[in-house]
Amino acid sequence: MTNLNQPETPKPAIRSVLIALMLAIFLGALDQTIVAVSMPAISAQFKDVSLLAWVIAGYMVAMTVAVPIYGKLGDLYGRRKLMLFGMGLFTVASFFCGMAQSMEQLVLARILQGIGAGGMISVSQAIIGDIVPPRERGRYQGYFSSMYAVASVAGPVLGGYMTEYLSWRWVFLINLPLGLGAWLVANRTLVGLPVPQRKPIIDYLGTLLMIIGLTALLLGITQVGQGHSWRSAEVLGLLGCAVVVLALFVWHEHRAREPLLPMHLFANRNAIFCWCTIFFTSFQAISLIVLMPLRFQSVTGAGADSAALHLLPLAIGLPIGAYFAGRRTSVTGRYKPMILSGALLMPISILGMAFSAPQDLLMSSLFMLFSGIASGMQFPTSLVGTQNSVAQRDIGVATSTTNLFRSLGGAVGVALMSALLLALLQDSSFAHLAGSAIGEGSSGNVLLDGLNAAPGDAQNALRAELLLTFRHLLMVSAAVSLLGLAAAIAMPNNVLRGREDKVR
Repeated sequence: MTNLNQPETPKPAIRSVLIALMLAIFLGALDQTIVAVSMPAISAQFKDVSLLAWVIAGYMVAMTVAVPIYGKLGDLYGRRKLMLFGMGLFTVASFFCGMAQSMEQLVLARILQGIGAGGMISVSQAIIGDIVPPRERGRYQGYFSSMYAVASVAGPVLGGYMTEYLSWRWVFLINLPLGLGAWLVANRTLVGLPVPQRKPIIDYLGTLLMIIGLTALLLGITQVGQGHSWRSAEVLGLLGCAVVVLALFVWHEHRAREPLLPMHLFANRNAIFCWCTIFFTSFQAISLIVLMPLRFQSVTGAGADSAALHLLPLAIGLPIGAYFAGRRTSVTGRYKPMILSGALLMPISILGMAFSAPQDLLMSSLFMLFSGIASGMQFPTSLVGTQNSVAQRDIGVATSTTNLFRSLGGAVGVALMSALLLALLQDSSFAHLAGSAIGEGSSGNVLLDGLNAAPGDAQNALRAELLLTFRHLLMVSAAVSLLGLAAAIAMPNNVLRGREDKVR
């Protein structure tokens, strides 16, 4: 039965739209990974390390904060305009990144680029909620997850080659033809998207409070991830500001006529458990992507290129899990079994990594593949479960809130695991070698510098101790993943709406 409020989109149009959305997802995800390998070249160009970390952090913070705003504006004004704006801003900002003449200019351009990327990623997933019935969404969201996986592998490789043989500026300039092409495709294919008929009312105060609160929260978390103490005045000030402002935001949203983030969504039991699941899944996936290459390099003495290849099984597992879960969800109409299976597999795979040495390529690769499959089974299905549990008028804001929890989970995971790693190192004999290098403001990369400075016998002893330290770290990570398993168990086992169902 055709929905009277939303014209049915023919299959060829859906495929064309899917291509445009996958291009947008790929571009947004690629710029999270492609820049990291060019950081030394950027630092050498500008001779400025004080703002270097914010070339990546500024992008991530801006993207995370922008996501819920795009979601609400898409519900009010229609998603085509927001999608084209996000793509256009991302492409223009990429040009400014490539042309930057100082670190300050580069960081500012990266913030603008992150704002554009937030729109591309959030609105893309909401568009699928507009044109595809819930029962069919799993496999489409699985395609999006594959774009994240491809970007995680292609980003470091492309970034390394362009930085080595061209210039670090091409890491950003490559987005110009790609972004322009994606904009043209989106402009042509997104014409038939539904446009809301209600009069838009903008919650300006709520928007301002959310921007300030989330920015302070993410900056505080990022500072901890960069090695600053939780007890430092700067971190406590940021986190305290975030708590106060976000509390004011919640108070205001309860009273706003058209709230930016409707509080009734947080009374939706199914949506809450989906958000908890995706938070802890992202916590594990992103922290593993950051920490496992460091473990491999520090324990085996391998180079950065080998460490990148070490991540390949995890990156391969993500689209495998997403594709399988999406297909099974479409067939059965139930998403909880896939989420629960992934949540159960996650702690098992992390414990397997903890007790398999990095030198054992077969076992470590196998468990990393399992962890990627576990993440892939949960990412798209949690989003589909959230979209299925809300009314059509809230699809955009529900989707953006899901992406917000995904970003927060990754940021918190990296910060907590990095802080715990530094704490474990301070209690080990490695601290005596590195001296004051391990402490506030340091990062996990101090491991490699300290190890390279050690003599042969001492270096071997330290590598053995680091293997034990990382084992304890992964055991803690496995324990945290049990919280995601608890959320998956508590999740209602609802059936997805099918093609014949009318969306209210």
